[in-house]
Amino acid sequence: MIELAPRHYHPDTTTISRFSGQPVLIGAAALVIIVLGIGSIALWRAYTGTSPELDRLAAARQLQARTVQASEQLVEKTKGLEATQQESIDQLQVVQDQLLTVRRLLAAQQTDAKKLSEQVGTLTESIDGLRQSFASARSSDPAPAARRWARVRSQPVRSAHRKRGKSQG
Repeated sequence: MIELAPRHYHPDTTTISRFSGQPVLIGAAALVIIVLGIGSIALWRAYTGTSPELDRLAAARQLQARTVQASEQLVEKTKGLEATQQESIDQLQVVQDQLLTVRRLLAAQQTDAKKLSEQVGTLTESIDGLRQSFASARSSDPAPAARRWARVRSQPVRSAHRKRGKSQG
């Protein structure tokens, strides 16, 4: 036969089974544990004087300050690069202008050299022509040529003497 007895009188019952039947008691115990945990954390923070929120706030402010400083450095470096780039551009333009001037001078010198070369060629041809005509004149009649030269030389001398005489007189 099996006896029907209430549970709380049963000798095989454990303490867990006694609490499982009363959820209010479990809730109250959990609440007490949570309140004690929160209180201990609050006391620990108050005793040490540090708060993670304040640390996070300070870290955020430091990060912002570093960001601002890095931004300012980037702006300064960018301005420096712009100035250097502008100087390089200006120097390049000066060099290009100088190169253009040198090219113009070189072209002018080449033109002058061509002109002089043509003139030297023309003079060389004229000299060769004069040599040939002089050589042909000497070979054909040497005596009359000498007489002509003598007349040409003596005439200006006489006229020079006459002019002196008239101007002195």
